[in-house]
Amino acid sequence: MKALWKGSISFGLVNIPVRLYSGTNSHRINLDMIRQKDQCPIQYVRVCKKDGKEVPWDEIAKGYRKENGDYVVLDKSDFAKASPEKTQTIDIFEFIKEEEIPSKYLEKPYIIEPSKEAKKVYALLREALKKSEKVGLCKFVMRTTEHLGILKVEENAILLIQIRFNDELRDPHEVNIPSDLKITKKELDMALSIIDQLTDKFEPGKYKDTYKAELIKMIKKKAAAKSDTKEPAPRKRRKAATAKDDLLEQLKASLAAIKN
Repeated sequence: MKALWKGSISFGLVNIPVRLYSGTNSHRINLDMIRQKDQCPIQYVRVCKKDGKEVPWDEIAKGYRKENGDYVVLDKSDFAKASPEKTQTIDIFEFIKEEEIPSKYLEKPYIIEPSKEAKKVYALLREALKKSEKVGLCKFVMRTTEHLGILKVEENAILLIQIRFNDELRDPHEVNIPSDLKITKKELDMALSIIDQLTDKFEPGKYKDTYKAELIKMIKKKAAAKSDTKEPAPRKRRKAATAKDDLLEQLKASLAAIKN
C-alpha cells in the first residue's frame, strides 16, 4: 500500500514521524465513454464557447465570474498567496470528547503508521488517547488545501478522520421540512414497533455492495459473448405511497411483511 503523505504528528513539543494511508477502498468500476455503433473512445477537448475553437493549455487561465459576466483573472502568484503554508505536520491543537462531534462532520478516514524510530512515541500517544477517552483535534495540509481532522484510536491503530469545516455544511432549514404535523399515538406506536422488529447489532461485514458485484457479473457475461445470455428480469418495485394511502394501513402492512 502506497503512502499518501509523509510528515509528523505534533503533540505538544513532541514530533512523531508518520506515514498516512487511505483508510478506504474505492468501489468504482472504471468505464470509458465510447461511440456505441463502432466502440470508438470519446476524447474531450477544451473548446471556446464563443468561436468553437480548441484552446491549448498554455492559453488557459482561471477566472472568477462576477455578476455582470466579467471575469477576475487569477494567476499562479494569486493562488500561492491564498494557499495555506505548506507543512508536513498534523498539528494537534485541542483534545475533545468524540461524542461531541455530530456524525455529519465526519468525512474521510486515514490510517497512520509510525516510522521505525517513532514506534514508542506513537504507542505513547495511542495509550494516552485511550486512557483519556478523548480525540485530538488537528489541522493538516494535503495537496495545498488545509483540512480539519481528529486523531482517534481504533483496533490498536491511530486513525486520522478528516472532518468538515462548519461552513461546508448546509442549513437543513434551507429546504421545506415539516414541523407542525399531527402524529397520532397509534401511528407512532406502530412505527416504533417496526423499528423494534428491525433493530439489530451493527456488523459492517454483513453489508455488501451488491450493485458492483452484479455489474461485474454482467460485464463478464457480455465479454464471454454467450449466446444464451439473457437480460436479467427487472425487479418488481414496491408501489409508491401516495397522499391518499392510509398511513396506519401502510404501517400494519410493513409489520406483517417483517414478521412473515
